[in-house]
Amino acid sequence: MDQQQQQPSPLSPSSSAAKVVDSEKVKVIEWEDFEQELARLWSLSSALQQAKDKKQSLQDKLNSIIQIKAESLDRANELEEMQEKLEARRVVIEKMSMRSKVAEEDAKKQEERLGMEVRSLLVAGTALSVARRRLQESNKLLSGETGYGHLQNLNKKLRLRQQFMIQQVSLLYPVKILVGPKQEQELESFPSGSRSGNAAGSKPVNPGSLTILGLHLTMLPFTKMSLFSDKKEVQRSATALGYIAHVVSLTASYLQVPLRYPLRLGGSRSYINDYAPSIEPSSSDLSLSTLSTNTKPVEFPLFLDGQDTTRAAYAVFLLNKDVEQLLNFIGVKSLGPRHVLANLKELLRTIQSAEYIDT
Repeated sequence: MDQQQQQPSPLSPSSSAAKVVDSEKVKVIEWEDFEQELARLWSLSSALQQAKDKKQSLQDKLNSIIQIKAESLDRANELEEMQEKLEARRVVIEKMSMRSKVAEEDAKKQEERLGMEVRSLLVAGTALSVARRRLQESNKLLSGETGYGHLQNLNKKLRLRQQFMIQQVSLLYPVKILVGPKQEQELESFPSGSRSGNAAGSKPVNPGSLTILGLHLTMLPFTKMSLFSDKKEVQRSATALGYIAHVVSLTASYLQVPLRYPLRLGGSRSYINDYAPSIEPSSSDLSLSTLSTNTKPVEFPLFLDGQDTTRAAYAVFLLNKDVEQLLNFIGVKSLGPRHVLANLKELLRTIQSAEYIDT
């Protein structure tokens, strides 16, 4: 209960004095409702504990998945090193083949005067045949199951692992479409676009109809709100931006894409960094020493509380640029600068589709 509860005993001598207490400050619970109220508090405590246990379980699963991904990346690095060594050996063999051909032509012209060279050429020819045989064997290994095919299988497993991780992220932060006043539609059931953009004949999603974890995100709080605006609306927008920033950060780490505008996560108080802000320096600041010292990133808030609305709107613009960067990485076109949640929806949908595994 939010306020102090007092229940005077019917046998207490001070019961008449307790009735004088202001009813707006004290919530009186009838003795018949006391057990029901106590049971409600106990059920809420139990539900909170279950939520904490579920959160810990999800965290353990994510840690194990990250460890498996690290092992797969180590194996991919080892395979890449083996391919580089094989390529270097192939180059050496090609050089030896070219030299042997030149030596063979010279031997035919000077066969009588260069007997020693002919014998050495025969030895070199034998070595060349061995080298060719090894080259053929190496080519067979390269084209076999332990070569390029093995690399393709590893890439497919890596994409499957990435897809699984993104599915977990989409379960933590579901992006849904508001169908009715209190009805939401799941991400997969909406007619989405293809890898080259929206599907033919389909219209772009209305940004106001999309929600992330039940919260809307509109540009209204950052363009028209002031100090006298609804604080709850500002807080909901900041919380939604914090969710989006966390999804973008996790997706970029799973896809191994360094974000152009790095994020500093802090829930509803998150920030985004710009290493090259749009600042017009004065003529006295155009020296090389000044430009070299002004390389620190500029942080822009992803919330409006106590911040400049222009800086907050620019932070949302940079966040959408990060989402567009991930979309371009997987070969999908962006819906535009004012469709942050729609772009995020398309990013999650494309990664979870079967086309992502086959690319």
